[in-house]
Amino acid sequence: MGILDRFKSKKEQELTNAVPVETKEGKKVPAKKEKVSPAKTAKALPANLVNVIVSPLVTEKAATLASQGQYSFVVNSGATRVDVREAVKAMYGVLPSSVNIQRVRGKVVRFGGREGMRSTWKKAIVTLPKGKTIDVYEGV
Repeated sequence: MGILDRFKSKKEQELTNAVPVETKEGKKVPAKKEKVSPAKTAKALPANLVNVIVSPLVTEKAATLASQGQYSFVVNSGATRVDVREAVKAMYGVLPSSVNIQRVRGKVVRFGGREGMRSTWKKAIVTLPKGKTIDVYEGV
């Protein structure tokens, strides 16, 4: 987009670090780019907990359970209760009082004239202590 940069104002170009900034002595110095650490932009998880929780489970049953302090998540097929407990603590800052895990078998489905099978997946139902809540459905 270098061709269209000439139509931007100088302030816009300085904000995008495309134009050198003038110093007090009148010398033009290339603008410095500020580095933002990934820990400040998103919550940093330990390496072993990155892929444990795949997504929150958004269903009617999960919504009714959330009102009782139980939250449902789709988790990795190799995840254990301890992994899910530590991942919830790292992501939301709340230590669950209990974690129940279920393996949901994939259904046999038909695609036209051929039979297929949905993938088998795991879900975790996390119970929080009384009075604790988390905002699971924020970005969903």
